[in-house]
Amino acid sequence: MGWLWAIIVGFVLGLIAKAIIPGKQHSPLWLITIFGILGAIAGNAIARAAGVDATAGIDWWRHVFQVVAAVIIVSLGDRAYVALRGSRRQA
Repeated sequence: MGWLWAIIVGFVLGLIAKAIIPGKQHSPLWLITIFGILGAIAGNAIARAAGVDATAGIDWWRHVFQVVAAVIIVSLGDRAYVALRGSRRQA
């Protein structure tokens, strides 16, 4: 069940990050989901390091860290995807 939640959270975070980033992203949906999962993992690690990973109620700061990490990873991952895809077309 943990993997299913990771995929769902990654999908949602990836879509939120994609909506926040200006312009068009060229990565396919499955890759955006993986980037979202990586953003969730990175955001959790940052929240744990900041000491806000387990608070009473909803962990708003943890979610903020996850979204910010997902935005960064989706942005960088999309640039890498475009660079790799572009180099394949020229070959």
